[in-house]
Amino acid sequence: MNIDDKVKTTKVSVIGAGSWGTSLANLLAVKGFKVKLWCYEEEIFDSIVSDRENKVYLPEIRLSKNVIPNTDLENVLSGANLVILVVPSHVMRETVEKIKPHVTEEMIFISASKGIENNTYKTMTQVVEEILELPVSKCGVLSGPSFARELGELKPTVVTVASKDIDTAAYVQKVFASTYFRVYTSQDPIGVEVGGAVKNVIAIASGVVDGMKLGLNARAALITRGLVEIRRIGLAMGANPHTFSGLSGVGDLILTCTGSLSRNHTVGFKLGQGKKLDDILNEMRMVAEGIKTAKSVFNLGKKLGIELPICEEIYNVLYKGEKPDRSVVRLMTRSLKNEIDSDIDI
Repeated sequence: MNIDDKVKTTKVSVIGAGSWGTSLANLLAVKGFKVKLWCYEEEIFDSIVSDRENKVYLPEIRLSKNVIPNTDLENVLSGANLVILVVPSHVMRETVEKIKPHVTEEMIFISASKGIENNTYKTMTQVVEEILELPVSKCGVLSGPSFARELGELKPTVVTVASKDIDTAAYVQKVFASTYFRVYTSQDPIGVEVGGAVKNVIAIASGVVDGMKLGLNARAALITRGLVEIRRIGLAMGANPHTFSGLSGVGDLILTCTGSLSRNHTVGFKLGQGKKLDDILNEMRMVAEGIKTAKSVFNLGKKLGIELPICEEIYNVLYKGEKPDRSVVRLMTRSLKNEIDSDIDI
């Protein structure tokens, strides 16, 4: 079967009805696919059924009638050959465990979640591959600079889909591509996932800078040096260094560190204003992935022997109660050194 015929016969299930999962489901539904959307929360299911709107996570975005919500995971997976996983990273493992009894040979799994697991330091595709025992041709990741609300509003968005199997990446590319959603392919899922996950930690740091009113000079430096830390982790995990110059690297980093729709930047901004983390989280319903990922990155950096000063300071602020102004002083007074890592060839 050629790729166009394969796309025509695609049956899509989206697992996770947060803002991003809902937007991706609606994108495919607008293209004409009948998309089953698994809703963990009954109120989300009720909202979509009654009003064609996810009033909790994506309010004021009218959803296509081709988005078919359901709270029964087995029903949602039945008949699917393309499964998009869009649950928070800290519940990916338990969700995939529930999926496992319903997996068929036809299914391809694409993660659209951004995070690194706390205890195993695995990316989301690694978690999926481990639990489902999938060949490389059956798994991939979709990531890039993409706010759910802007995609929901059908504004131009450009992302990358990565799989070790280029045919799988090309197939998913064709499924998702539209006049307002451009998709590139990659064979570097690790690099794409590291970029998507660690940028959330740097975005918290960027928010701190803005919340403290430290200026645009400081924010630009923070983003630039943050990219260095993302690249260090990626290379240590076997990623292609060029990935970090792309959409899922510098592209996603810039968006999340500067955009007002970024939940991670918002958390950092409020921390920079002097608010307590618990109070900030009590005000939020949606997940800021960078909070949990900061712990993974901190411990992973220690395990790999990688210098990650920005990520370490964000860990200290989030988990050790450190004052942001003290972290700024430490970052600015570190020992002086050459800008370019000598062991990185880009």
